[in-house]
Amino acid sequence: MSDDPRFGLRRTVTLPGPLRLDGGGLLSPVDIAYETYGTLNGDASNAILICHALTGDHHVASDHPVTGKPGWWVKLVGPGKPIDPARHFIICSNVLGSCLGSSGPATINPATGDPWAMTFPVITIRDMVRAQAMLLDHLGVQRLSAVVGGSMGGMQALSWAATYPERVASAVVIAATARHSAQNIAFHEVGRQAVMADPKWRGGDYYAAGDPPAAGLAVARMAAHITYLSEAGLTAKFGRKLQSREAKTFGFDADFQVESYLRHQGLSFTDRFDANSYLYITRALDYFDLAEEHGGVLANAFRGSATRFCLVSFDTDWLYPTAESRTIVHALNAAGAPASFVELRSPFGHDAFLLDSPELNRVVDGFLRAGEGR
Repeated sequence: MSDDPRFGLRRTVTLPGPLRLDGGGLLSPVDIAYETYGTLNGDASNAILICHALTGDHHVASDHPVTGKPGWWVKLVGPGKPIDPARHFIICSNVLGSCLGSSGPATINPATGDPWAMTFPVITIRDMVRAQAMLLDHLGVQRLSAVVGGSMGGMQALSWAATYPERVASAVVIAATARHSAQNIAFHEVGRQAVMADPKWRGGDYYAAGDPPAAGLAVARMAAHITYLSEAGLTAKFGRKLQSREAKTFGFDADFQVESYLRHQGLSFTDRFDANSYLYITRALDYFDLAEEHGGVLANAFRGSATRFCLVSFDTDWLYPTAESRTIVHALNAAGAPASFVELRSPFGHDAFLLDSPELNRVVDGFLRAGEGR
């Protein structure tokens, strides 16, 4: 990687902590892997925190070290993009509980010298945000020009604005929700049970054997991946087309292209992600309920906040549909918080926020520039 800060610097920092967790425990020390792009300006007013989704990472605009693929949000982050290292000091950290360098079940428990595995404490979205706040303290960033995220990243952005309102000037929340629904929890439970039913899971203690529960994790990924797409998108891309054959086999091979696609998605995922981390992060998502954290009233999370909000949804997203964003907007209005909202059209379902979307770019660019001009 280039040493030019405009093109990304990768770092891992060990912070002494302790980090107090919602579950009641303390975590110390805390490892955080992160990347930065651009340079912090003289008055430290140009910092933007990017928050990643469930299976994302901190490689937001640089090539992934395992897959070699471009960063997961190069459509939005990079030179000449709405979030631009020429204007912004961009920070993206691997979330607590993940497996790309931050403290999680795959990292070493200093008390034992072995991986934490399932002894790692159960965490929440707010715990992830608290860890990010520790990182920003370390970097000398006291206030963010903006916090930006999609999906689980959008939930972190909401949690940032609710937990540290004095530190967040603007929040961009894309394809997200203020709480996980029963349907969301149900899909995650299917995935977790697939992992735990794999004999190679071994109660989470599979690290020493070097033989992880790849089959179970692949099935979990397949089930989840369906929720990221739309029926129209699947039909347009695959329909009922057969995979490399002229007729059905009358067996259980991948006769249909969509079956082959999902199998590929599942298997490729196991090369870059840890099964225990998948359990922990999906549980953190299921526990997320911003209203519950504030007396059962969502508006209470934002009352008195000076943070500007921009919410974006997609019309074919059935994982976090537009109604969820409208609920947040109504709560922001009730709290008197400045908010803008737009529903964008896309055939790609929930994953639309990761794909090429000129409309999304225009919305985010306009919102950020308006805040910078204040």
